[in-house]
Amino acid sequence: MEKVISITRCHNNQLWLVLLVSFLLFVLFISFDSSALIRDQNNWYFSTIIYGDHKSSANTYVKYSNDDYEETEDGNSDSCFGRYIYMHDLPSRFNDDVIKNCRSLVKWFDMCPYLVNEGFGSQIHNPMNVLSKNGWFATNQFMLEIIFRDRMKKYECLTNNSSLASAIFVPFYAGLDVGRYLWGYNITVRDSVGVDLAKWLASKPEWKRMSGRDHFFISGRIGWDFHRQTSNEGDWGSKLMKLPEFMNMTMLSIETTSWSNEFGIPYPTYFHPSSDHEVLEWQTKMRRIKRPYLFSFVGAPRPGKNDSIREELMEQCIASGKKCQLFSCFSSSQKSCDNPVDVMNVFRRSAFCLQPSGDSFTRRSIFDSILAGCIPVFFHPGSAYAQYIWHLPKDYTKYSVLISEFDVRSRNISINETLKGFSKKQVLSMRKEVIRLIPNIIYAKSKLEDLEDAFDMASKGVLERVDNIRRKIEDGKDPSIGFAEENSWVSKLIGIGRENEWDRFF
Repeated sequence: MEKVISITRCHNNQLWLVLLVSFLLFVLFISFDSSALIRDQNNWYFSTIIYGDHKSSANTYVKYSNDDYEETEDGNSDSCFGRYIYMHDLPSRFNDDVIKNCRSLVKWFDMCPYLVNEGFGSQIHNPMNVLSKNGWFATNQFMLEIIFRDRMKKYECLTNNSSLASAIFVPFYAGLDVGRYLWGYNITVRDSVGVDLAKWLASKPEWKRMSGRDHFFISGRIGWDFHRQTSNEGDWGSKLMKLPEFMNMTMLSIETTSWSNEFGIPYPTYFHPSSDHEVLEWQTKMRRIKRPYLFSFVGAPRPGKNDSIREELMEQCIASGKKCQLFSCFSSSQKSCDNPVDVMNVFRRSAFCLQPSGDSFTRRSIFDSILAGCIPVFFHPGSAYAQYIWHLPKDYTKYSVLISEFDVRSRNISINETLKGFSKKQVLSMRKEVIRLIPNIIYAKSKLEDLEDAFDMASKGVLERVDNIRRKIEDGKDPSIGFAEENSWVSKLIGIGRENEWDRFF
């Protein structure tokens, strides 16, 4: 009997030992599995939410670290944590094939010479002491899509693993595509490439993560070219930004409309430096240059636009004598508005540069004048303040002057007297700020050492926007609310302090 009891106790002890070991293994397994689940490659925990009214699903993302640098498995810090971007490998018909017949890109011009050097155009070899020695190109204003794509290929946090990416770049040549068909083509042709791309994107696994709200693309044309209002053949542009898929994406363009999923980024200038030294050298040159003209205007009248103030500005410039330099793009002079040296020579010799609206709110000349250290004079808040919110300061008085176009149109203001009213100290302070902004508005050939250029600031802006959308989802909010809303000019002006006062301009 005693032997039986002893054997029973032995078996009981062994059973408890087995149970204990099993329990410890189970705990270890769960801990490992949970760690793997939470530490997904994208650093987010995924959970799908269906929003009934929006016919699409989105994913919740719970970030497990707020640090700028996340430690990797080998103990090294990952400087790209939260900055990874994945670039779709699109079928060539959505980009490379668009520019094969380069003579058809714009009906009125041969765009072929501007495609060389990754969209920078031909290098300027004879700057005539107007420009610095290196980094200058004859860049066309419509080349931004090519320029941005090439820079993205060199982006230090580009990944070929989409699960790592915080944002998805779509290298679609949207503006170059529609530019081929704006004159003389029916709406089916104008819309076809965009419609096909929308279907292609929606079929990809990357799309399903956030229904495209982490996707962005570039347009080298103004936003209005993608917002055709009706199906009438005579209406302007394509319906690209009316497509449901593209309404779920963010468009970065040289000029936005009032839609909240559009953000303005600078037009390409002529300067594409390869180093910080080239930028600093140019900034020093602009600080030291003598500026004999109080103000200048480079451009042409718009006789077909009844609300244009350009003719009045040109008349006031002429009436101001030696205080103003007028560089008319319609004159028979040998100097040309398409010649970077001639244009920059005017801007660099002027204290203020007049920047009225062109065919739309904005113009490339804004950024050429800033590049020359010339203080821009705007006549409409939609020309810059409601556009380039990632690249220009909210306090517009630090770097620019605003004169109401209504006052100019009614002829009750003198440009000359208004600009003369600024003290020398004020002018020097504004010029200092303008020159400081030069890195913000240029597209460098590659990543600069310490300075951030327009590409860097645009990429950072997109990543912050997508992160904010993820946080909304994390908080249980519908990410579609506020993502793509019309008539959002006031929200784009928030922080300036004159949003309501400027309602009449819009």
